[in-house]
Amino acid sequence: MTKHLKNELTPAAVLRRSLLMAAGAGFLLPRPAQAGAQVEEPLVDSVRSALSASIANSAPPKPSFADVEQRLAYLRWLGVMSEKLKRRKSETQTRIEFLETVWYESMRAGLEPSLVLGLIQVESGFRKYAISSAGARGYMQVMPFWAKLIGDGQASRLFHMQTNLRFGCVILRHYLDREKGNMFLTLGRYNGSRGRAEYPNAVFACRKQWLMDGEK
Repeated sequence: MTKHLKNELTPAAVLRRSLLMAAGAGFLLPRPAQAGAQVEEPLVDSVRSALSASIANSAPPKPSFADVEQRLAYLRWLGVMSEKLKRRKSETQTRIEFLETVWYESMRAGLEPSLVLGLIQVESGFRKYAISSAGARGYMQVMPFWAKLIGDGQASRLFHMQTNLRFGCVILRHYLDREKGNMFLTLGRYNGSRGRAEYPNAVFACRKQWLMDGEK
């Protein structure tokens, strides 16, 4: 959902940067994603109602677990991700609250937390108040029209952490359903560059940085 800022940022240049990040240069300054001409798409009433209901449920991001093992796995994930995120978010409580919310909203939408973290890295560089030249806002660069389409119309709320992550994950899940599980096309649609490789490849590369040991 970010906007391409300069013509000199060619697809090759963007891809080179994403590969550098995958190689461990993850603290590069945020770069504009390879964006196309994203437009607001009409939604049938049933889809709009379902998305609105998903957005409106403002339960706090507190997970529940079926057993102790699941809880311990979550706490291990939280510890590992907190260490990885320390350079970008130095304040411990802020970092933990962010990761708790990412995990909660990702799992709620049936998405991998590692993928959502990779998308956030590409879209905003983990900047809460990031705003693109097209007006996309926050961590997941949500376009303001979504606030009118399925929210309460208050685009300023897209800078609120849980609101932004809720919108971003619900929208990404909506696109994944539309693309019948094809994440490559889903990411392209989210970014407004459906069918082009640069943006999905950048997200997939960044996703690798947020995997636990042994995950693929």
